[in-house]
Amino acid sequence: MNIKDAMSCFTTGVTVVTAHTQGQDWGMTCNSFNTVSLDPAMVLWSVRKSSLSHEAFVKAGGYMVNVLGAQQKDVALKFAQGTQQERFADQSLVRGIHQHPRLDGVIAWFDCRIAQVVSAGDHDILIGEVLDFGVQAGHGLAYAQRSFGVLSPLED
Repeated sequence: MNIKDAMSCFTTGVTVVTAHTQGQDWGMTCNSFNTVSLDPAMVLWSVRKSSLSHEAFVKAGGYMVNVLGAQQKDVALKFAQGTQQERFADQSLVRGIHQHPRLDGVIAWFDCRIAQVVSAGDHDILIGEVLDFGVQAGHGLAYAQRSFGVLSPLED
């Protein structure tokens, strides 16, 4: 057993974080997304320093957090592997304020400007000020113990 086994017991939502920099789209599946502040609206996510897309996300000046819906497991898997071109192939996109891609069908999205990058162990935490956001009805995709699922309300 290792720390990842213990951390996998914590159920999270699933996002795809995207950015557009130097003429290229970047995207990766992420479950380290969280709220920092409501006033001003700020969120965070973390990216491994050894990731091939680390530099692109840090230097992009901002990012788009796409909160995946329950039916988007295939999107989560697609953005977890392969080249950036493969990840974005056949994806319907809407461009945000600074051209960061918003994926079609997400249940919420946050278009952010990077306010601060905090080094923490083998990751950098990207804290973003929310410049624009949106939401639509639907249940979020959940992830726990290396499996996808959907949360349902408990009976009283």
